[in-house]
Amino acid sequence: MRPIQVFESAPYCSADASGIGADETLVNFAEDVDWCKKYGAKIERFNLAQHPMAFAQNPLVKAFLERSGQEGLPLFLVDGKEYLAGRYPNRCQLASWAQVAKFAVRPK
Repeated sequence: MRPIQVFESAPYCSADASGIGADETLVNFAEDVDWCKKYGAKIERFNLAQHPMAFAQNPLVKAFLERSGQEGLPLFLVDGKEYLAGRYPNRCQLASWAQVAKFAVRPK
């Protein structure tokens, strides 16, 4: 399985462009992370407010923040390579990146 690192900004409570509240998006994503981990996925989450050194010590993340700012987060690294930024993936995308067995992937 490929390791996934998620670099996130501090949570906020406004609605995003799709009309779904940010809190709901984060809850859904947390459920998807837990689900993938149940099937062996290796996913680490880093919050800028709680883990600033993880952002500062990773050259790719540091360069991303200099280029896009905190507004560009979340940033997803898979095997150390940038896969997605600016939004959260759906469960199938996350499972695919983590190489969770296809038989395990079922929509929510």
